[in-house]
Amino acid sequence: MLLLACFCAGVVLCAFLPVLPSWPLLLTVLLLSWPLWWRTRRLWLLALVAATLGLGYAAWRAELRLAQRLDAALAGEVVQFSGVVRGLAKPGEFGVRLRFEVEDAAPSLRLPPLLELSDYRQQAWPAGSRWRLAARLRPPRGAANVAGFDAEAWYWSEGVQATGSVLKGRQALGVATDWPARIDRLRERVAQRLLAGGDEPRAAGLVAALAVGAQQTLTRDDWQRLAATGLTHVVSVSGLHITMIALLVAWLLRRALRHLPPLRRPLWWVLGGAVLAAGAYAALAGFSVPTQRSLWMLVVAAVALASQRGLSPLQIWLAALTLVLLLDPFAVLAPGFWLSFGLVAALVVMVAGRRAPGGKWQTALQAQLLVTLASTLPLALFFGQLPLVSPLANALGTPLVSLLLTPLALLAALLPWPWLLDAAVWTAQLFWWWVDLLAGAPLYPVPLLPWPLLLAALAGTLLALLPWSWSGRALGGCLLLPLLLYRVPPPASGTLAVELLDVGQGLAVLLRTRQHALLYDTGAGEATRVLLPALRALDVRRLDTLMLSHHDNDHDGAAASLREGIEVGRILAGQPRFYPGAQPCRGGQSWVWDGVRFDVLWPPPAWQGEDNAHSCVLRVATAGQALLLSGDAPLAVEQALVARYGAALRSQWLVLGHHGSRTSSGDDWLRQVQPRMALVSAGYRNRYRHPHPQVLARLDAAGITVWRSDHDGALALRLGPWQGELQARRAQATRYWRPPPQP
Repeated sequence: MLLLACFCAGVVLCAFLPVLPSWPLLLTVLLLSWPLWWRTRRLWLLALVAATLGLGYAAWRAELRLAQRLDAALAGEVVQFSGVVRGLAKPGEFGVRLRFEVEDAAPSLRLPPLLELSDYRQQAWPAGSRWRLAARLRPPRGAANVAGFDAEAWYWSEGVQATGSVLKGRQALGVATDWPARIDRLRERVAQRLLAGGDEPRAAGLVAALAVGAQQTLTRDDWQRLAATGLTHVVSVSGLHITMIALLVAWLLRRALRHLPPLRRPLWWVLGGAVLAAGAYAALAGFSVPTQRSLWMLVVAAVALASQRGLSPLQIWLAALTLVLLLDPFAVLAPGFWLSFGLVAALVVMVAGRRAPGGKWQTALQAQLLVTLASTLPLALFFGQLPLVSPLANALGTPLVSLLLTPLALLAALLPWPWLLDAAVWTAQLFWWWVDLLAGAPLYPVPLLPWPLLLAALAGTLLALLPWSWSGRALGGCLLLPLLLYRVPPPASGTLAVELLDVGQGLAVLLRTRQHALLYDTGAGEATRVLLPALRALDVRRLDTLMLSHHDNDHDGAAASLREGIEVGRILAGQPRFYPGAQPCRGGQSWVWDGVRFDVLWPPPAWQGEDNAHSCVLRVATAGQALLLSGDAPLAVEQALVARYGAALRSQWLVLGHHGSRTSSGDDWLRQVQPRMALVSAGYRNRYRHPHPQVLARLDAAGITVWRSDHDGALALRLGPWQGELQARRAQATRYWRPPPQP
């Protein structure tokens, strides 16, 4: 067991290294160290060998995947290729997303085997259909912030090595005839029948999601409500559902075998039938990475039970973990990996540590307590919040979905009987009623924890789960307390903490003093994507001021959803008529927070002009440093500010207007402001080509250093009486699997 654990530790370590180690070098070290172990027979040395073997294996697999990476010369270029649609296309508000497996391309093109494409024309992409098309490709890229969804890690774990947008002109090539395509077409037909047969679209969508993994009908609001109640895991086809189906089939087979002539090795028939049923369900659900992981765990458990070698549950769990990492060493980057194996480990510990069988209610309560303990650290680490109502929500929601709704959904998918679908839809409605009832419960925010507290929380979780004495478990609880009580140290008085968030093609800047917080613009999209995770990580639980520079989607698109997720004191806006309860921001407004001065320079009272010219211009100054933000203010506004304020505009740090467009950042403006550093908030390879080369040339000629969110991720500044400090979030989280920076 120790050697397997060390091997798994080596595989896990590889995923979080900034640079990929050389697997031939590791193999050489193993070969050279083997005689030393053979002579000494030290257990610790053998454990080190096993860990090195795991590290070398993961490095070898990673090197093979890196060889499939999109050629840097093709980034942003239009390429033509043919292939097949894998899985079910996902229609969205702005387009259709689909997985596309490349079959044929020009010999000179080095394309990855699996692409994630977006079709903004929202054409139909039937499952298993083959196409010849043109697309503009780029390496997988995600936002790099202090917290939030890591798209690049997800793409890597899924095997997607390039993303792109489909262009005009596609040629149909028929349909693929391999078994994955046949299964995908079956899934698509079943999903369409389930969605068309239910009178309640929301409930029918849940039935389709549980039956064939068709989650595209669930709205963003549905997912937010599930996350608020801790019930997201029961909607995704995962180990819980696959295991329950396997157990149900095993129970039915055992009952059936009692009425049949005796068979040799009946246990093999029961376990084989259960595994086949689990495999069929995993295939029907799309054989996604989580379902594969769950199926392999079940296969290992079935083989161990069939062999009757007396393996303990912990040994079976470790063997399943090893098999999963052998098949997919990149699964460790998915939060679901840690949640699924962690929760199973908690239940294994409960069974192993039980001295005498307890009652059903006692066992259920103990299992719920251990699962809650085991999930606390992963939920805090990956999502930055703990749903306080989760134990209550899972007490009804988990058995309702696993024991009743999932079997009904599968029966409705397999048998075209209307009453089965009606029963499944009614059960789904009951589940959604339970979710809606509890979705308004408060969430406990957990800020970004430093490494010592993370290690303490991990040790506390293990101590609380293991069958020690009550004193050991009490010690574990004490080590978990800092996770719940930790607060991020605020900036010192007279100091300004600035976080220019990576929101893509948009702008959002968080300004924090010792006791106050102001958010300048919100970017586009939903606040749950970037803003709220970042605010939780930085321990911002209230915004004293939300300043919306002007009414443009890339500056205020997330304002409404932000106000639903966090308390906002007041709203200052360049165009206040678009926001209920907002006050106008006007030149001459000024206030001081904790020794830091805030001055609104624009627009003047009763100002009339085009939208961008209404942008609030804000200057924030400490005793020795100043930061200037101008939204999308055009050159004419810059000239007016230069004429009005002159040398008073001088600021060491400047957020370039209009994302670096040539309509801003004029020569007179730069000469008067005299920044040392210019910050650009722009989307990676955005279609507007921001920042413009002319602007970059001006900055270079003036000797101004440029930092860009599209290259560097979010930018964290500390301004005070001393020279300002800057940290790029992307540089803080370097990994070998992240796409290299593009010039």
